[in-house]
Amino acid sequence: MTLTLTFLGAAGTVTGSKFLLEQGSSRLLVDCGLYQGERQWRRMNWEPLGEEPSTIAEVVLTHAHLDHCGYLPALVRQGFTGPVWATAGTCALADIVLQDSAHLQEEEAQFAERAGYSRHDPPQPLYTVADAQRAVRQLRPCDYGQATTLRSGAQLTLSRAGHVLGSASALLSFADARVLFSGDLGRPEHPLLLSRSAPPESRTVVIESTYGDRVHAAAGERDHEVLAAAIRRTVGRGGSVVIPAFAVDRTELVLLALARLQAAGSIPEVPIYVDSPMALAALDVYQRSDLAGELRPEGLRDLNALHGVREARSADESKRLNNPGRPCIIVSASGMATGGRVVHHLASMLPHPDNTVVLTGYQAVGTRGRALQEGARQVKIHGQYVRVRAEVVSDSTFSVHADSSELVGWLAEMPQPPTTVFVVHGEPGSSDALADTIRASIDATVVVPRLGERVVVS
Repeated sequence: MTLTLTFLGAAGTVTGSKFLLEQGSSRLLVDCGLYQGERQWRRMNWEPLGEEPSTIAEVVLTHAHLDHCGYLPALVRQGFTGPVWATAGTCALADIVLQDSAHLQEEEAQFAERAGYSRHDPPQPLYTVADAQRAVRQLRPCDYGQATTLRSGAQLTLSRAGHVLGSASALLSFADARVLFSGDLGRPEHPLLLSRSAPPESRTVVIESTYGDRVHAAAGERDHEVLAAAIRRTVGRGGSVVIPAFAVDRTELVLLALARLQAAGSIPEVPIYVDSPMALAALDVYQRSDLAGELRPEGLRDLNALHGVREARSADESKRLNNPGRPCIIVSASGMATGGRVVHHLASMLPHPDNTVVLTGYQAVGTRGRALQEGARQVKIHGQYVRVRAEVVSDSTFSVHADSSELVGWLAEMPQPPTTVFVVHGEPGSSDALADTIRASIDATVVVPRLGERVVVS
């Protein structure tokens, strides 16, 4: 029976991962992510999926970042009722991420209605907290390395991807074909998590290309010196440091870096605020005893040794940080400044030259983070333009995305080279560059698929 693969997302862009496998009347979706970044892509979140959600038997999640799981409540709202398979770590984090996403969308719709800047009347969220709660109830945990027979008849085997807690590559095995989805791959060494696993054999591979056009700088003794120097400069002139950070994994890595810089005497001891309920909840998940087997013991030890950490849980506590009154460090989501509490901090603190914004990860095209990274003199926040007078720096050493050589290295670890590789989840230049690199390294058919393209898997 013919197996087909349709690219419903993350084709031509770095977000919105959705891949549909069909065999006969059986349909399986691998990842169910939100589009982020440029408006043309964000609008895709509101477009029909192209497939009737009620006919999809089940979903497999590779990890809990929004661009891989954030569309799930919308799918449930449209009639999907099947199980959602993922590792225990992904299930725990997705519970937090999806409910926070729904809350923020409801909150944004309410704010837009009050401010009158939405084109919709009244503004509506893509999905609600109730939709997210229904989606969470459909999560089903799987162990790494253990074959699970799915409702669709396929067998699912998850292997460690080393990107964030619970992240996995997903091998889907059918009677006469198999497909390996890389998910987002981590670097060979993660500061806090155990390293990624070698990939299993598969003739067909779908691989991400977020950093497919670049090679990370070699790690060395000066890791995070950009961050340390920015903190020293800012505190010295009486300002505060705002660090937009993804709530899942990036906040933990930022805190780990601050702990190690603090222990080395590289930064002054000032209050460190974690202003993201989701990040605080994710930190609790990272510290759960039943998930400790995914972490490096020394990383968890150093993280727990950080001094001066204060939690801003309530809205009032967060609002007070818009004008902190003394030098401090504020770590707040979201990482690309597309939403969340960090947006309010930026609106208040960007106009003041004493302050600094430190960008700690990939900034997608069309996001406020990318605009700041590229030197924007003003950014639009809640319908109004805000002057950028604060210092803006980027610390690229936080990246836990595999680079071009590390992605090709992962393919080279397969027991047998694949015969077909589909390059997805990257901006066009990045995907094209990785495809060229793979062609030069492996004797395989390498394709950068179009959005909506359907192929036969042999």
